[in-house]
Amino acid sequence: MTIGNACREREFASSAPWPVQRIRAVFNRAAAGYDREPLRVYGFSADRLIRHAGIRPGQKVLDAGAGTGAVTFAAAQCVGPTGRVIAIDTAEQMLDRAQDRIGQFGITNVDLHLMDAAQPEFRSGYFDAVLCGHALDLMPDMEAAVRSWMRVVRPGGTIAFSGFGPGTFEPLAGLLRAAVARTWPPDAVPPVQGCHGVATIDCFRELAGTLGLAGGQVAEEPLGYHLRDAGEWWDVVMGSGLREPVDRLDAVPADAVRSAHLAEVARLAGADGLWLDVRVLFATATRS
Repeated sequence: MTIGNACREREFASSAPWPVQRIRAVFNRAAAGYDREPLRVYGFSADRLIRHAGIRPGQKVLDAGAGTGAVTFAAAQCVGPTGRVIAIDTAEQMLDRAQDRIGQFGITNVDLHLMDAAQPEFRSGYFDAVLCGHALDLMPDMEAAVRSWMRVVRPGGTIAFSGFGPGTFEPLAGLLRAAVARTWPPDAVPPVQGCHGVATIDCFRELAGTLGLAGGQVAEEPLGYHLRDAGEWWDVVMGSGLREPVDRLDAVPADAVRSAHLAEVARLAGADGLWLDVRVLFATATRS
């Protein structure tokens, strides 16, 4: 068993690794809502990942699992006109939205490629840094993915990735899973975990150590914020991998789950709205 799968097993005792095709399908469906304001955590996290990685002007950067480009465009600002950011993802609709932003803002130092983020098809030592925001812990073999990034980054180059820490989106995500489970046929096993990864500090440290990356550091930062209401929480669900268990229901039970779940969530709102607890892990290391 690879260390990547061992990390996953500690956190997802009842879930098997997600096949690439399934992840692609979920995030293609989520693409339309991925950039909505309630999901601003991805922008917050991207800015912090860039800082942890120490991205500098003139560098060549790979964004593996780029989605709609939160990390991509933050990196593009840092590398400037003399640098280049290559963004890869397996979900074409995610990249379509990133392409729209490139055209909208006239960005000239970003290239997009439809490609498996765990197996980048570039020559060895080509990049100064490889970044991955909230995608590594969804990959079937995390160790193999990081090894592939080590191949394409130059000696002395940086590998940096982020992931949601334990407790993120709770108790809201737990209430959603329970609502789906109540609707699931009694003779079937409900999908207890959506396509939403969770990692631990020990997992990320162990991963870097096993692969022989130098100077590995892992930090956890609280990036939570208030949503206006339960409706914005549903935007988070539909614009992320949390939607996967709901997508597996037929239309009528899915509507019933939504109504019951949002009524339950609304009772948790306070004077400032609904608290979205978010804890993000940032790991950085250097290829020896």
